[in-house]
Amino acid sequence: MKIAFIGLGNMGAPMAANLVKAGFDLNVHDVDRSKAEPLLQAGAHWADSIQAAVSEADVVMTSLPSPAIIKQVASGADGLIALMRQGAIWIELSTNNLEVWREVRTLADAKQIRTLDAPISGGAEGAAAGTLTVLVGGDQATFEQCQPIFAAIGKRIDYLGEAGAGYVAKIAQVVLCYLHSVALSEALMLGVKGGVPADKMLAIIQNSTGRSYVADRYGPSILNGDYDPTFELGLALKDMRLTLELAGQVAAELPMCEQVEKVYARAVEQFGGKAPHLMAVKLLEQANDKPLRG
Repeated sequence: MKIAFIGLGNMGAPMAANLVKAGFDLNVHDVDRSKAEPLLQAGAHWADSIQAAVSEADVVMTSLPSPAIIKQVASGADGLIALMRQGAIWIELSTNNLEVWREVRTLADAKQIRTLDAPISGGAEGAAAGTLTVLVGGDQATFEQCQPIFAAIGKRIDYLGEAGAGYVAKIAQVVLCYLHSVALSEALMLGVKGGVPADKMLAIIQNSTGRSYVADRYGPSILNGDYDPTFELGLALKDMRLTLELAGQVAAELPMCEQVEKVYARAVEQFGGKAPHLMAVKLLEQANDKPLRG
């Protein structure tokens, strides 16, 4: 099975590495060739263009930063749909919105290209370890055919039904990361302002009913001041906006999500989209004139 992998960012590169490790014949492409060097040393093949990557592939996998880029990469005369062979499979691993997915799936269907939306969850560490959760929507027979691929990148593989179901599940669960980050920072700030040392307050939270993955994984990055550079603030805002778009499409009222989206929007405006995602917490530190440090 020949696989083309497009998008070698913090999540894409380690997923591609695990596919190589599992023995798949892998062509890789990214706008930044340097990101492919470790993969090439491991046995992957570099493709200078999308056409070179996908033209002979049985399966194309994409891990891209936004719906706009997914649409750009997929559409047009030089897009992957036009260049993929009839009958091939496109596995889309990003966090996308339903409107863009419907548009590009229509193009894919016209060329008899099978599609699976398969966004992933588990962070960069899960991508490296091959323990991601993969949330899949689309044709079940196509999903079954791709099980060996999913097994190489993930530990929990959930088939959720019709096309788009994977994106809905991903957006619905990932929003908790950002809500929890803001809530954690406020709980820490309340304790610190009341006289409890920040490291003690975090340890209490980590051993209480309020314990969460966010407290365990990101709490130390708040206290040491690096704000976790493995994920960008702008991508967090993108996820929050996708959440509100989906809420509008399904007529869901999400007042907490609306407030947290505003926090991330202000943080991007002040610190820039490339800043670490936990810089949203810095807004609270500034408002209280109190850094949360261990």
